[in-house]
Amino acid sequence: MTGNHQTLALLLFSAFVAVTLAITTWVSRNRHGSAEEFYAGGRLFSPMENGFAISGDYMSAASFLGVTGLISLYGYDGLLYVVGFLVAWLVVLFLVAELVRNCGRFTLADVVAARMSERPVRIAAGTSSVTVSVLYLVAQMVGAGSLVALLLGGTSDAARNWTVIGVGALMVIYVSLGGMRATTWIQIVKAVLLLSGAMALTVLVLVRFHGDFNELLRAAAARSGHGDAFLAPGLKYGGDWTARFDFISLGLALVLGTAGLPHILSRFYTVPTARAARRSVVWSIGLIGGFYLMTIVLGFGAAAIVGPQTVRGSNAAGNTAVPLLALDLGGGTNSTGGTVLFAIVAAVAFATILAVVAGITLASSASVAHDLYASLRRRHAKPRSEVAVARAAAVGIGVVAIGLGLLARDLNVAFLVGLAFAVAASANLPVLLYSLFWRSFTTRGAVWAVYGGLVPALVLVLLSPMVSGSPASLFPGVDFQYFPLENPGLVSIPLGFLAGWLGTVTSAEPPDEAKHAETEVRALTGAGAV
Repeated sequence: MTGNHQTLALLLFSAFVAVTLAITTWVSRNRHGSAEEFYAGGRLFSPMENGFAISGDYMSAASFLGVTGLISLYGYDGLLYVVGFLVAWLVVLFLVAELVRNCGRFTLADVVAARMSERPVRIAAGTSSVTVSVLYLVAQMVGAGSLVALLLGGTSDAARNWTVIGVGALMVIYVSLGGMRATTWIQIVKAVLLLSGAMALTVLVLVRFHGDFNELLRAAAARSGHGDAFLAPGLKYGGDWTARFDFISLGLALVLGTAGLPHILSRFYTVPTARAARRSVVWSIGLIGGFYLMTIVLGFGAAAIVGPQTVRGSNAAGNTAVPLLALDLGGGTNSTGGTVLFAIVAAVAFATILAVVAGITLASSASVAHDLYASLRRRHAKPRSEVAVARAAAVGIGVVAIGLGLLARDLNVAFLVGLAFAVAASANLPVLLYSLFWRSFTTRGAVWAVYGGLVPALVLVLLSPMVSGSPASLFPGVDFQYFPLENPGLVSIPLGFLAGWLGTVTSAEPPDEAKHAETEVRALTGAGAV
């Protein structure tokens, strides 16, 4: 990229960072340090504000960079991510949003612990939430590295590494100083920027093809090198039965995983009532639905205008398709329009990454402090000391995410998010649904459900072709690949539900029907909700 690209994009990066740091500083001077303020922003956000914040949390680097890159490289098969991400919201709306808001206080573990022995359940759910959050964080770090490497004119390892470290440092500052209120306002600003940027690019792509979507698809197929196969299922997931099972596994993970993501569940606690939580989800469905429709146009637009070979040449996983598309739509490499549009899109993508990592870090630090620390030192944990632990946890989680982000820098960010969704659907969703809907569920069942999904998911990922056994693996020089699927969801999600059932039916502890009745009334009516 030219010096103009770099200068303008870095100026826009700096402007966004300055604005978000100003928001964080302002919020930190006006907070009173309570756990409710730090974890839930005082529960003062309106449904519209929270809807924008939820959509900001959900429309991550995986969506803007990874999904469009996959569509540009694999055509129809890349659309699975779009469908999965969007359909997942129906599960959240009908099964989770209102009930979680009524039953919990700050985290997923609050919902489960309402009718179980608190300590083992909180430790299990807290461990699972932190694991999912770190996996999701790694995807955002990889996206940041790819983006800035492109901006600086190459794939310099040093540039990528320093970017990942810089993003990690900023997310720790946002969370430790501003808490949920600053994180929410950063998400709202970022959601508006991202939707505006995606809309502008979508319009420019459609104008290039005179508003004819069929012409766009034909041009994408012709440029892809695959012909009509680019527009049909099977290019990535149709080669053999292993690929087809991978397709089913990924679909399951995407559709069921959202309802178990800690940073999404924590958003339902930032509004004053359960009705507001439900209306927040309706707002977010509209915003997210519009955005994912635009990513379809952008993915096929990148294939038709930039070409899969150019995209792959810039980044093997396709993470830079959208910035390259913006450069071409603006007039090319040396044009003023190309420079401006590329810089704006790069800055919006960077803003997306910063905002999402702040939200995920907050959710995971809340799990560490509110679930793990408070369980281990329940008698001594005062609200203010718990908040101090959450701030310290944000630093530790940031360090871990930076390390893993440096290790996984060559993987597609949408794929990495797919792994996080698989773990969330395997470990968090079974215990959440059983707690809300199964009268006979016990503490042993809850603990087994979490670990029975979490451990197999992680083990199967380690034994998958993404970690070893092929040139595209994380460790290409070794081979301990024993599990053929790239995504473990097809096996680990049923195992999570099975383990929860098995733990319950073999438990000597009788189910507490009075607590279940109390939880049921509270979940469905909001009586006694915080």
